[in-house]
Amino acid sequence: MKRVLTGIQPSGVLHIGNYFGAIRSTVRLQEECDDAVVFIADLHSLTVQPKPEELRERVRGVAVDFLACGLDPEKVIFFRQSDVNVVCELMWILNCQTGVGLLERAHSYKDKIAKGFAPNNGLFSYPVLMAADILLYHANLVPVGKDQKQHLEMTRDIAIRFNQQYGDVLTIPEPYISGEVAVVPGTDGQKMSKSYNNTIEIFGEPKAIKKKIMSIQTDSKGLEEPKDPDTCTIFALYKLFATPEQQAEMAERYRAGNYGYGHAKLALFDAYMDFFAPMRKRREELLADPGYVDAVLKRGAERASELAHATMDEVRKAVGLR
Repeated sequence: MKRVLTGIQPSGVLHIGNYFGAIRSTVRLQEECDDAVVFIADLHSLTVQPKPEELRERVRGVAVDFLACGLDPEKVIFFRQSDVNVVCELMWILNCQTGVGLLERAHSYKDKIAKGFAPNNGLFSYPVLMAADILLYHANLVPVGKDQKQHLEMTRDIAIRFNQQYGDVLTIPEPYISGEVAVVPGTDGQKMSKSYNNTIEIFGEPKAIKKKIMSIQTDSKGLEEPKDPDTCTIFALYKLFATPEQQAEMAERYRAGNYGYGHAKLALFDAYMDFFAPMRKRREELLADPGYVDAVLKRGAERASELAHATMDEVRKAVGLR
């Protein structure tokens, strides 16, 4: 049986770029795969030293939001990374197998240092913790975006090196491609990102969301002028929520003229609200029942721990710790 594993960092309030870029594909795993592991990567988030209360709130928020968006804890193993702490033991063992030169070549580390991140050892050895996350659960397949492709290659290198020295203990993972991942533009036309302050939240207050949508940048064409839907940020976002028929209708109005950007923004807001309405309802139910969320994470950690401890027994024996 093939096991797919993916992790989500609790980096802040989730936006529609997160939904169409990661959440939707993660939820699809439970339908496409018989065996899926999904974890909240709270240990990874410590590389930027968040405030403790903020980290706890973000972890909780990710758990609630993913469950609201359709993740089914009966179909996937869903848990908090730090609740299975043997991942840190495996990371140490893998650290002792990992050359410094391999880590120095990591694009992500170089990019973050260039952006002013403090060069702490956690940030430097981040790929080894990622390798431990994957190898601890004998994951065969790992969904990866462009920014994580190198890290998976490093995981493979680490696992191959370990197996060459100690025998075929660790599973060598492969990349998993799950349909098309949407690139979502922000309110300024750039890729939607918290770094650019151009996001539209999944579960924001309707008035605030409407204000953000109405602030989307456009060209200066007037109401009467024909417009090109293929170069418009509003239309690009509308396509994420609308049916093919609705998309065709809006595109025709753009090209015909006498259809302003304000009209398109209002249509986008309505489509956004309709699309996320069931998820918003589910989220309210989850917020009203915090005990359920706690139980989901606890049960997920128990299931993950069974897999993790079995792997660690093999690893300890292989390296001579047992």
